[in-house]
Amino acid sequence: MSARRVKPSLYISVDIEADGPIPGPYSMLSLGAAVAGRQDAERFTAEDPERHTFYRELRPISEDFVPEALAVSGFDRERLGREGSEPAVALAEFGRWVGEVSEGAQPVMCGYPASYDWTFLYWYLIRFTGSSPFGHSGCLDMKTLYATKAGLPLRAVAKGTMPRHLLSRRRHTHHALDDAIEQAELFANLMAWPGPS
Repeated sequence: MSARRVKPSLYISVDIEADGPIPGPYSMLSLGAAVAGRQDAERFTAEDPERHTFYRELRPISEDFVPEALAVSGFDRERLGREGSEPAVALAEFGRWVGEVSEGAQPVMCGYPASYDWTFLYWYLIRFTGSSPFGHSGCLDMKTLYATKAGLPLRAVAKGTMPRHLLSRRRHTHHALDDAIEQAELFANLMAWPGPS
């Protein structure tokens, strides 16, 4: 198939906050997303990560939680139980938003690292909507992207080991939308980076 006939990819930076290590027994408490950019056969084009965003706080799905995990996000589970969105509603809204912003392209979730956020996101999408706008494998891990471009073992990579010009100037706040926007900037910088000189 000709590269020109392949649909472009729309990269969406996603960050979630959760109260434990795995979905099901534990809950996703918030979901933030920001469009990072689009890649076609010719080039990657970064987008303003504040232009197209999505954010929801969700009602917990179980009584179980890990206090240390909950403390990272600073959420009050009782408040979320009263005021958080129903997961089925929030994930359906997210799916529609992804469809709207990625019209004419294939959406790809990107995260740093993607493994944790993707695990919760994919599980919630399938559990509460029955489908994923990203398919079953439409995710890209920024940590792996950096390791590959830098020629480093994956386990040697942390944000603190990256050249400063690749990092966003925004703080990592553990607010899902703030962090999705921060990571969208990191992603755009990584896509433009040719690797070590």
